[in-house]
Amino acid sequence: MNSPTPRPFVLAETNWKTVKETDYSVAVLPWGATEAHNYHMPYATDNFQVDHVMIEAARLAWEQGAQTIVLPCVPFGVNTGQMDIKLCVNMSPSTQLAVLKDVATVLQNAGIDKLVIANGHGGNQFKQMMRELSLSHPGLFTCAINWWQAADGKAFFDQPGDHAGELETSCILHIAPELVRPLAEAGEGAAKSFKFAAFSQGWASAPRAWTQVTQDTGDGNPKAATAEKGAAFFAATGENIARLLVELAATENGQMYA
Repeated sequence: MNSPTPRPFVLAETNWKTVKETDYSVAVLPWGATEAHNYHMPYATDNFQVDHVMIEAARLAWEQGAQTIVLPCVPFGVNTGQMDIKLCVNMSPSTQLAVLKDVATVLQNAGIDKLVIANGHGGNQFKQMMRELSLSHPGLFTCAINWWQAADGKAFFDQPGDHAGELETSCILHIAPELVRPLAEAGEGAAKSFKFAAFSQGWASAPRAWTQVTQDTGDGNPKAATAEKGAAFFAATGENIARLLVELAATENGQMYA
């Protein structure tokens, strides 16, 4: 049985000989979640998506000379509003920060001074954690991206949806179609919003109690999803993220502002 060639920009696949001899300039930490995605999608949807797009972005960056290393995906995210959904796994923000600090220490010990947190789950928010990390790990430049915002979803999907809708279903149909149940079995992804004008206007917010928002755990109708749409969206996001990785690799810390 032939094994695939290890990709030197994927830490989980590569080896000590390669790692020892490579001067990585940027580390990527994919961070997903383990949660229900309507009736038709796998629990690890967020992990599959963020892994796929970041590995592709790292490949494109590597081909342009940016020595990027993609770390294994953290598979658990903030799901405090879904604790009544069976086997939805929550990781509290305080735990995320502890994990992040440990990873940051490893990177600095390895001489890597740039970290991209690649978020794959809407419940994860890293802005305040990065502020704290800047004090505990000075010298490590850290930024965070939401991979699905790296391209305009409305240019690829009729109704992208917020969770397990057309966008996410299309993406999984592209990378793991064997894990998607027939779309006829999917719920319509109807979701409620807060009653208050301040929330719809965007100047007030609160965590959502998910089972009060949606009956099928979806937010967005998946019925128009296709693998072709997912492939096109992944291509666009991967190219845009690769551009960022190349720019980061070429820029010295302390020279980040124009």
